[in-house]
Amino acid sequence: MRAMKSRISAGLIAAAFIASWALALQAQQTDGPKYAAGADNLLRPADYREWIFLASSLGLNYPAPGAAQGAAQFNNVFVNPSSYRSFMKTGKWPDKTIWVLEFRGVGKEAVANREGQFQTGVVGFEANVKDSRFPDGWGYFVFRDNENATAPLSGDTVKRCIDCHSAHTAVERTFVQFYPTLLEVAKRMGTVRKDYTDP
Repeated sequence: MRAMKSRISAGLIAAAFIASWALALQAQQTDGPKYAAGADNLLRPADYREWIFLASSLGLNYPAPGAAQGAAQFNNVFVNPSSYRSFMKTGKWPDKTIWVLEFRGVGKEAVANREGQFQTGVVGFEANVKDSRFPDGWGYFVFRDNENATAPLSGDTVKRCIDCHSAHTAVERTFVQFYPTLLEVAKRMGTVRKDYTDP
């Protein structure tokens, strides 16, 4: 009788594990990147503001070499929930991770004797995708105004992205150093690049 109960318990545990794995896989397929039929054109995520908000930065603009820095912008960063949960457990980004970068203008408080800044309208929208469908394993996308889908960057433009992300990021190709809670996880899991040093 005791052996039968042990087998039943083991079976229930195995079934629960399989069910949780299947749910995680389904979530990954549901909230990961989506592409236009028969193409590598990324569809603009409609619900990204319901994803995990990682952080907001100010002034971390990345103009092309030789170009002017331009006006300061707020950069709001979101990541799909299933990839965030996976990272929190492993310190690594799974395949089909999608980061959204929402750039907004900067407004200034007009009240006397007070200096304050706040976000205004969207002035740019980009996405970085970890996806094995791309030869390099990552795709970089810049959406123009009202664009619902866009092709990945290519040529010298994407080479600049790859070179910068390869040289300056803390974990894989992502600037985890700008997100303290993620950096803590990566350090604990030992996934910070060996040649990365805190600024």
